[in-house]
Amino acid sequence: MVDARACATYNSLARPKHQREKLSHNMASRRTPLARTLFAAAFALSLGVAARAQQRPLITEDVDVLQPGSIRVEAGIDFMQDAKFPASGLTGDLTRVGVIGVHVGLSPNVEFSVEGVAQNFLSINTRGVSAFPLQIAPGATSTNDTGDFRLSTKIKLRNETRRSPSLGFRFGVELPNSNQARGIGVNQTNAYGTILLGKKFGDAGRVNTFGNLGIGIYTAPTQLFTQNDMLLYGLAGIFRVNKSVNIATEVNGRANTRGKTAPLGTESLGEFRLGVQVKAAGLRFDAAGIKGLTRFSPRTGITFGITYDTPAVFAPVK
Repeated sequence: MVDARACATYNSLARPKHQREKLSHNMASRRTPLARTLFAAAFALSLGVAARAQQRPLITEDVDVLQPGSIRVEAGIDFMQDAKFPASGLTGDLTRVGVIGVHVGLSPNVEFSVEGVAQNFLSINTRGVSAFPLQIAPGATSTNDTGDFRLSTKIKLRNETRRSPSLGFRFGVELPNSNQARGIGVNQTNAYGTILLGKKFGDAGRVNTFGNLGIGIYTAPTQLFTQNDMLLYGLAGIFRVNKSVNIATEVNGRANTRGKTAPLGTESLGEFRLGVQVKAAGLRFDAAGIKGLTRFSPRTGITFGITYDTPAVFAPVK
């Protein structure tokens, strides 16, 4: 019994040369749409990865979330001039070492984050009246303390369309990791929730704009049974110069809602940032200048950092 595949091969080879060339051309034509489809899918996937949230050196939260099962690790250092701490009465130049962020993609629309500062160092310029006892020697010119860490969850509720922005929600809690006696932190538990909006413009989303608006419930550290429900805001943009360089800028802060005088430790803060992101060797490096916008904000500052995004390292539960 003759193998059917062998017969087909023999018949193909037995055809005249011009018929074999035509057959080869037809087969190539049938493969072309498939190749184009695969290329288009790969291109779309690459754009999707590029469009995911790119945070540092910004603090305004993007609506986009990480790929499920992947982890983003951020680390940086900040230098702030003329930082003010009204509750402790201290002012000075603040250095934040180990500005840490760990973000985990839990599902296609959910991301969990842990953020904080490993150590704050304050070079004291002036000492005023403190609202609580300080563990700082009378002649000391510096103090240091651990920063308060934040736990948060971001949920993307709707994808962007041609006319409408993407929509998300973020809520979290700030933990009392600091020691108020060191004069930098206020050692209070605070909660917050913000609505996230995002819209991309230009060729392949070259300009990514996003904003935050919400409420933060800040415990007043010097008044019993008192809190300040503060307005949280942020407006940011990232412009892709090329595949390796982005320009990033934002205005971000919190606004007192208790009239002219806020409870100590809950004053209005705001800052403007302008910086750059550079992708190289599988990492993203960043730097930005900072300008304070309120009376109690640091006058100026600068930040440097590095970010690493892992591939998917685990499979989330479905």
